[in-house]
Amino acid sequence: MPKQTPYPNALAPITLGSVTIRNRFMMGSMHTRLEAMDHPTERQAAFYAERARGDVGLIVTGGYSPSENGLIEEGGPLFNSVSQLPEHQKIVQAVHDEGGKIFLQILHSGRYAKDDNIVGFSDIRSPINPRTPRVLSGQEIEQIIEDFVECADLAQQAGYDGVEIMGSEGYLLCQAVVERTNNRTDEWGGSFEKRIRFPLEIVRRVRQRAGSGLGIMYRISALDLVDQGATGDETVRFAQALEEAGVDVLNTGIGWHEARVPTIAYMVPRGGFQFAIANIKKNVGIPVIASNRINTPDVAEELIASGAADMVSMARPMLADPYFVKKMIEGRKNEINVCIGCNQACLDYIFSFKVTTCLVNPRACREFDYKTEPAQTQKRIAVVGSGPAGLAAAVNAAERGHNVTLFEAATELGGQMNLAKKVPDKTEFYELIRYFSSQLEKNHVKVKLNTLATLENLQEGGFEDVILAPGIVPRIPDIPGIDHPCVVSYVDVLQGRAKVGQQVAILGAGGIGFDTAMLLIHGKGDSAPDTAEFLHKWGVDLSLKEPGGLSPEGPQFPEPSHQITLFQRKPSRMGKTLGMSTGWALRLELEYSGVAFEPGVSYRKIDDEGLHYTQNGVDKTLAIDTIVLCTGQEPMRGLYDELQRAEIKAHLIGGAKEAAELDALRAIDEGTQVALAI
Repeated sequence: MPKQTPYPNALAPITLGSVTIRNRFMMGSMHTRLEAMDHPTERQAAFYAERARGDVGLIVTGGYSPSENGLIEEGGPLFNSVSQLPEHQKIVQAVHDEGGKIFLQILHSGRYAKDDNIVGFSDIRSPINPRTPRVLSGQEIEQIIEDFVECADLAQQAGYDGVEIMGSEGYLLCQAVVERTNNRTDEWGGSFEKRIRFPLEIVRRVRQRAGSGLGIMYRISALDLVDQGATGDETVRFAQALEEAGVDVLNTGIGWHEARVPTIAYMVPRGGFQFAIANIKKNVGIPVIASNRINTPDVAEELIASGAADMVSMARPMLADPYFVKKMIEGRKNEINVCIGCNQACLDYIFSFKVTTCLVNPRACREFDYKTEPAQTQKRIAVVGSGPAGLAAAVNAAERGHNVTLFEAATELGGQMNLAKKVPDKTEFYELIRYFSSQLEKNHVKVKLNTLATLENLQEGGFEDVILAPGIVPRIPDIPGIDHPCVVSYVDVLQGRAKVGQQVAILGAGGIGFDTAMLLIHGKGDSAPDTAEFLHKWGVDLSLKEPGGLSPEGPQFPEPSHQITLFQRKPSRMGKTLGMSTGWALRLELEYSGVAFEPGVSYRKIDDEGLHYTQNGVDKTLAIDTIVLCTGQEPMRGLYDELQRAEIKAHLIGGAKEAAELDALRAIDEGTQVALAI
């Protein structure tokens, strides 16, 4: 009798039109910029094939424009010629060889284009793009429709199982549908029926050309989260029209890129937009795919079992762990490397014109460069420190066959991640610690907690290589009165050891300063995002009656637990160093919660009167109860210096190498690289 799976719904096969998918998991489309690297076709084939090898049912490529005027950026992905068929055939074949199915996403960027060849349904500029689009003529719109049809035809010739027509997140098709970006008065604008005509014509003509043999997926915006967006009723009417036009499956998108509500970052609750997806699912007869902040097997199973969706789309989680589904099937849930929603190496890299990778999995999109091969000579290796750098080094070295011992002076693994997980909404860091712990056990790493690594015990252990990742210590600034009783470290605040008064000054506005402020305004740490609380405070309309799904009252943030002033020495905008795709949301939440921002200050002294500082040449004093120091870090290099003097080979990584912001991205990458080089 076959063993029963705890995920009977998520692992069941499903048919989308003429295409049968082996389970309910789809690796959603994401921009990677692999096409900008050397050997772009081979890299993409390797990237997608590894995910297919990991048993994901369906893969959707990054977006390909059907025409020059639809490119997301100059030199971006374009598929408009038979001369490009061979490269796509290699990608398709690589996925098919691993038993997977693959759709090509067709995307026209419209007013989101990052070059001067920018067009739109209107000349209304996007708030996230300095360029104003040129208005498309009726004839040009007809041509774009044919461009989509031709691109779909090329995809079919290349062997793709289907196409995804991109109509969400605020790209051109989405721009056509709502009044926010379509103020036309011709046959392509005005009434709702005229505004949805453009995407419907694309679907009808693609189906007419392709016949029944090509799967057609439409990515529909289930919730725009922008002013003058679609109502829930309009979204349902549009979904039903798409079904009638020939779509096999609807994939849901949440929020435009310019929306001022977070949709995919770590502060968004897992599966938090289920209500909007279910609104479509209950009103159509074709399969519906859920997306946004689905990162564990249990969330996926619940969404499908509840009837809210038929499949789940997981883009970033497949960066984090290409074998996500395979581990589910094999009962190895605890070994899944879960996406923590940080966006630091995926979206933030794309917005910075870099090639995507992943904080928790630096091999993502680097399959050619980070090949794990058994070590030619097995060595006894000591790793000092169990923060992200040390954990990555220990696991990767052990996977290659080395005999690894991990020294940790504290009582638990994780290093600075044990502080990060205490920040409200950042509890995903528990998942990263859990993953590394499972890999240490699996790869037989000898873990010594409560053990301070010294020159003597490293020499006694006979280690042939030492990897040092002891981390950092907080920097104490040279300010008169810094030893005043009101002064505490962010470490003590995050760990709950410090008593914090009502009036708080935070010195330092980097990531740690913002995280500390978040904990203090919430009045509690270690709390996962709550769906009802999140939707209420960001002003999301659960009734779906309001345009764009935004409540008329706007954001409704609760009263903060502390009155906070955030200081920084630099005169630049505060929060500038935060992630591009998450920093704006952090800053907005602090602003909504009444946090005051004071840039360009110099600190004079601290005494019973409070914090004395100078700003713009004016001396000021702020009466406070508590001052929290978030003024940087110093590397812990004492042991490294000792080993150097003793002529013992050591590799310095992580914060001990460079104590800038607490940077798990760099730390894990360095730990991985040093382990692969030994």
